[in-house]
Amino acid sequence: MKIVSINTTSPARVSLDGGPRKIRSGIFKIPISQSVFLGGLGFEGDGVGDTRIHGGKDKAVCAYCVEHFPYWSEKLQRKILPGAFGENLSLSGMPETVINIGDIFEIGSVQVQVSQPREPCHKLNKVFNDQSMACSVKKSGFSGYYLRVLKPGLVEPGAPIKRIHKEKFSIEKANALLRKGGANIQHMKELVSLAALSDEWREKLQKRLIKYQDV
Repeated sequence: MKIVSINTTSPARVSLDGGPRKIRSGIFKIPISQSVFLGGLGFEGDGVGDTRIHGGKDKAVCAYCVEHFPYWSEKLQRKILPGAFGENLSLSGMPETVINIGDIFEIGSVQVQVSQPREPCHKLNKVFNDQSMACSVKKSGFSGYYLRVLKPGLVEPGAPIKRIHKEKFSIEKANALLRKGGANIQHMKELVSLAALSDEWREKLQKRLIKYQDV
């Protein structure tokens, strides 16, 4: 497990699809070559466009697996590079099937914890010029995930990553709850009970539990 690339950018008014309409966004991340400080709200020099739905302590760092790049290159017929999914960390050896909510990782002196899956949004449709992209990400399970920062410090591109605490509820298992037919009440209860789960996901799943239990 290691960092392949660290990707950052300052939010700015940009066109997601090359058209005339611009919105404030930080989705177009650029790989950096030097060490950078990672604090409680993310990497120095990085930011998000809409703080109502992005960023915060539970979503300080967005991570994505480079092992998924060949799949998307074949599907989209285009080259996929680090930062293409708006991720801060392009990682190797850390797919959604083996990463769990609450896992803690050490990167040098830094410690981070997995808080929730990343949910694909409509912006990916525009960035990739494919109106089915967000849906394709959801179906594939290649979502990426978010990390909170437990211990801040400098992070270096290419640095090895060591798992120092392992939980049991995988990102893939959590993603399955969002797919069609994913109303597994027992799994939802199990996930909601995890202390490391982000507040956003806990509230969402609690509402879904009430809905399904009232049926």
